[in-house]
Amino acid sequence: MSAPQAGATDAAAPPLGVGEAFAQAASPQAIAEYRLKLAEYQQARAAFEDEANAYWNAIAEKRRGRNAKRREHLAIGLDDYVLTQPPVYTGPKRPVNPEGQPAPEVKPRERKVIPLVGDLLQAANEHFQWTPQKPVTEVEFKRAYARAAAAAGLTREQAVRVYSFETGGNGNYDMQSGLRSGRAISTAIGYNQLLTTNSVELLAEQGHEFVGELMQRAVQLPGPQRKAMDQKIAVLKKMVAFARSVPDDWSAHERLADTPQGWALHAMVLDIDVGPLLQTHKLLTSIIFARAKGFNRPLTAAELEMMNLTGDGTGLDMVTMPQPMRDLVPTANFFQRAGYERNPVAIRHNTVAKLLAITDSRMDSNSNLPGARELATAF
Repeated sequence: MSAPQAGATDAAAPPLGVGEAFAQAASPQAIAEYRLKLAEYQQARAAFEDEANAYWNAIAEKRRGRNAKRREHLAIGLDDYVLTQPPVYTGPKRPVNPEGQPAPEVKPRERKVIPLVGDLLQAANEHFQWTPQKPVTEVEFKRAYARAAAAAGLTREQAVRVYSFETGGNGNYDMQSGLRSGRAISTAIGYNQLLTTNSVELLAEQGHEFVGELMQRAVQLPGPQRKAMDQKIAVLKKMVAFARSVPDDWSAHERLADTPQGWALHAMVLDIDVGPLLQTHKLLTSIIFARAKGFNRPLTAAELEMMNLTGDGTGLDMVTMPQPMRDLVPTANFFQRAGYERNPVAIRHNTVAKLLAITDSRMDSNSNLPGARELATAF
């Protein structure tokens, strides 16, 4: 077949894509320079990864050593921590390919479904034929929370300052973490931001206490209110039984929490009677954990928040650290690499002392906001 005329070909051809334009424009010199820069980048990046892997392996090894010492009731010293900051990549950036070739196809990571409050309510209705009893006003929930916290032995300062840090000082009882445009960054909800797994674990471990508390309240209620409370107790018993249907460990509770039935259990955090108990006991378990480990002085609000935020074991590691050591120990010692690299607060405030100081500072400023003052008055 004869070749088409140039004019006809130009008129019929679609516009050049960006990649094609680059490919036509790239000279042998540009391609050679790109390959040289790519090799330099790959070499620098590989060296950094070797250094980073060695650092984070040392972090994990030191953590295992501290845990072993604690089991033997041995003292923890500076030598039990990595005292240098994590390495930061400072090498060349990956060069742009002048040939415009697309990057190797990467399978997109599956996005984990994060249920919103509406999903929790729907799950509770579908699986337990129940809807949480919402407060008439926000002040009503704050008063219920203050009563539960005071009865459990939490101080007003602890409760209010944790609330001010977790919610920014103005959060509502149904506030969900990072909710934007119909999406949230986690399942954390409420005054001290309980995760779905927290709710499952608390119902499994303290659920019978919650049932007992509600039964005591039911005795004092008049007819219609008593009937509604009895129905709530029946649902709560079913939820507790479901939470206890798996082994009592975090991993098992996390798997259950990722199911619609687990979402239904998390809906209890929105209930005017059970929600304050769940949130209070989340903080109370941290205090009990610290006492069981021999830490008997009252936890400051910032120390309690460290345990609430990072988990009891990791938080206590920071809380029990002597003040002179806090200035020297990097926050990286209390994270996995991926978690640390996603946490700008821990990176900027990169020692234990600095992290506790910024926590206290935010508590100070947020405690003056209307929501925090309202909660303080509720005590």
